[in-house]
Amino acid sequence: MDISSREPTRSRGTRATLLWAIPAAVIVLAVVVLAARWFRDLPSARSFLQTYPGDSALPSWAPVGFPAWLEWQHFLSGLFLLLIFRTGMQMRFGGRPKSFWLRRNDGRVRTTNPPVRIGMPLWLHLSIDLLWVLNGIVFYVLIFASGQWVRIVPTRWDVFPNAISAGIQYASLDWPNAHGWTNYNGLQLLTYFITVFLAAPLAILTGLRLAPGFALRLRPLDRVFPLRVAKPIHWFTMVWFVAFTIVHVTLVLATGALRNLNHMYAGSDDEGWAGFAVFAASIVVMVVIWVLARPAILNRLAALGGTVRQR
Repeated sequence: MDISSREPTRSRGTRATLLWAIPAAVIVLAVVVLAARWFRDLPSARSFLQTYPGDSALPSWAPVGFPAWLEWQHFLSGLFLLLIFRTGMQMRFGGRPKSFWLRRNDGRVRTTNPPVRIGMPLWLHLSIDLLWVLNGIVFYVLIFASGQWVRIVPTRWDVFPNAISAGIQYASLDWPNAHGWTNYNGLQLLTYFITVFLAAPLAILTGLRLAPGFALRLRPLDRVFPLRVAKPIHWFTMVWFVAFTIVHVTLVLATGALRNLNHMYAGSDDEGWAGFAVFAASIVVMVVIWVLARPAILNRLAALGGTVRQR
């Protein structure tokens, strides 16, 4: 059977799954909220929440607020992740690409590093990956140089019971006290730590393992880290980033939108509208870039560093 004849069936299956997944998620969330509210009424739970309110103390030298570079890093990370998710979905569900990119090689490296033909969605995916990695390197350097790392790296053991406490409060829809300008709660801290120091490096390592060209060069690793293991791990990291983004944006808007947006987009701890204005402008920029990422424009960009051919 031709692959194009299977696409309608795959699309219908995906839509049917989503139709079932949405009401199922609503039911699960309702059960979680009711269970959390019941649990909070127990004497032992009330005592636990009083002992561990959700915040783990930071060192006295911990920085306060968010510098301008972190605001730019936040926007660029969101933009790159949006495009990475888009191209990832295109590769997984889009079928055979309509055009391919072939790197130009000179005669000196042709035999040792032969060009690999890749589909345009993969070319864009790898190109955005490179920008995301470079942005991440800058981020790592600056957070350790500025001391911002202490806000997203556990330094006390009580961060774990405080994370559980914050999770119970979120689940019961009784939000924990918000001190994001000075200190994240335990659950936020651990989530940011996992995202920055575990999920991101894991996505990069598995991505290199799967990338055309690198996959051939790293073939000796097949015995200890085969492609069939790297592929689902890479997919899971994307699912993590998508879930993290959805929950993160939802809680930012639900737990004091203006103040939270000012923290990250205006560098201030107040409830003015400056942060919202910058946030709205960033969404417009993302939408424009999403629309401009069309085959005609992408083919021209890709042709600057290689040859683009139709299938």
